[in-house]
Amino acid sequence: MAVMHRIRIFHAFLAITVLAVYFSAETGLIHAWLGYGVAALIAFRLIWALSGAPQLGLERFYPSFKDLHLKGIATHPAISRLLLACIALSVIGATGTGIMMDNGRALQPASLSSLSFSAESEESEESEESEDESGEAYEEAHELLANLAMAFVVTHVFYLLAFKRPLARFMLFANKSAK
Repeated sequence: MAVMHRIRIFHAFLAITVLAVYFSAETGLIHAWLGYGVAALIAFRLIWALSGAPQLGLERFYPSFKDLHLKGIATHPAISRLLLACIALSVIGATGTGIMMDNGRALQPASLSSLSFSAESEESEESEESEDESGEAYEEAHELLANLAMAFVVTHVFYLLAFKRPLARFMLFANKSAK
């Protein structure tokens, strides 16, 4: 299978998972598990980037403004790369703050987490105020980054449809060629 076909399959999994996480924000455990799924996909992508194939490298996320002129500015690769970098940073940031907010609770079996909660309830009352302040800060950052990610994704989709329709069709598995 060609590298670009593997990239678009990965893209589809990541896009579906990120959308599922975003729209499951009020579902608690489902949202957390989907968030860990996004984290696993990001880790996989970072490891995959080290494989050596130039199409997989992280330099694709670094916008180069070399040879940027007003003529043809809308289709310059720097625009696509800047959008990719913004999406990547906001998704990684939202995932990281989500993991910090969860603190591994979603990964613990239900019976163990309920036992540890009851044993630690006396100790946790003292530090509850400071944790609430930092928890609220993480929650605000998490929500802001998730909303930014969705704004960048919408911009990314509209940009591709407006200026790079063949690539958009390919990434959405809507290309006409059956190669």
